[in-house]
Amino acid sequence: MKDTPKALLFDLNGTIIDDMHYHAEAWHHVLTKDLGADLTWDEVKVQMYGKNEEVLARIFGEDHFSDEEVRKLSSDKESYYQEAYKPHLKLIDGLHNFLAEAAAHPVKVAIATAAITGNVDYIVDNLGIRQYFDEFVSADDVENSKPDPETFLKAAEKLQEKPEDCVVFEDSAKGVESARNAGMRCIVITTAHPKEEFEEYENVIGFIQDYNDPLIKNFFQKDDK
Repeated sequence: MKDTPKALLFDLNGTIIDDMHYHAEAWHHVLTKDLGADLTWDEVKVQMYGKNEEVLARIFGEDHFSDEEVRKLSSDKESYYQEAYKPHLKLIDGLHNFLAEAAAHPVKVAIATAAITGNVDYIVDNLGIRQYFDEFVSADDVENSKPDPETFLKAAEKLQEKPEDCVVFEDSAKGVESARNAGMRCIVITTAHPKEEFEEYENVIGFIQDYNDPLIKNFFQKDDK
């Protein structure tokens, strides 16, 4: 890859693992069955970005639930998700090799996600990949969710790298917008959204279906010359 970055920032859901369907199932269960919201599957999918409390506020309004109720609903949602997804837990194809290759090069790696810390730990520890990441930024570490740039800027700060020296891996338009707002280039993995949804984002430098893509295979080629 031309101008190999000094840091790689990975979103988690849909980017490291292909699990967005299970998050949608969990949210649909909580919102329609537990809370009785009249929402279709597609309407739920559109709303499920950012922190859990932000999802609830967008749908039901600010201050509809007490802090205790929000914590309970958030916990229930994550329990539904983890139980449903655990039998299917695996890295997106090719990612393990890419992370191992990154570890052999002078590049720093972080997870920068809107997921809560508990879900980050659940994923990286069950998959045995914690050693590949230098830093972690979760929903619990920021005040403002994507598309605000705080998540990615905090990750760059923790890695002690400039935003322009970072490349973000994302699967959603909100995540790509967050990277753009942070002044970072972005590679989109099309696990959940087609290329057409990213046409307005000039910071996108490539699209991949998984980490066996030629763009990834040649990512560190310049360093090896």
